[in-house]
Amino acid sequence: MLNVALPKGRLGERAYDLMARAGYECPELLAGGRKLTFENERAGVRYFWVKPSDVPIYVERGAADVGIAGKDILLEYAPEVYELMDLGIGKCRMCVAGFQDWRDEGDRDLRVATKFPHIAKAHYAEKGRDITIIKLNGSIEIAPLLGLSDVIVDIVETGKTLLENGLAPLETVADISARFIANTASYAFHYDEIRSMCERLGEIL
Repeated sequence: MLNVALPKGRLGERAYDLMARAGYECPELLAGGRKLTFENERAGVRYFWVKPSDVPIYVERGAADVGIAGKDILLEYAPEVYELMDLGIGKCRMCVAGFQDWRDEGDRDLRVATKFPHIAKAHYAEKGRDITIIKLNGSIEIAPLLGLSDVIVDIVETGKTLLENGLAPLETVADISARFIANTASYAFHYDEIRSMCERLGEIL
């Protein structure tokens, strides 16, 4: 069986729906309870739920053959996995955001608050802009309001939270959506099964 890592939460539920429609259903997975793994021998899959940021780790290390992870996680951690498909779900943007009238004068290091330091560093490195990263884990939007940072780099889905706090997207860093990924060794050893899974998902999409 192929081990499939699914991200907990709304994205994982949408991802499982795609998998089920592609013929890899496992009704027990939605039954609740404390069970951690779920199998459908007939379909040849074993699912398990993990924290979204952990999906690439399970896949990279071979605990999962394939998995579904957001592009933001893949960009931030750069795991050694194969990115096989854009599933087109969980769409949002990674943006630079701040006050609408803010302008970068370029006279000092730019202070950037973010949960995604590697993405932010890579983005500004391409511009040749010196920055100071302020790594935060929650409520990034408050950083400019309190003068902690000049801008933030964060995921923007609807922009409502930014608007309610007097902020706005200033620049798009990357388009984000869920990606179907595979362990490099598993892709070689289970090539036919993984390619078949991709083809079925492609038909659904």
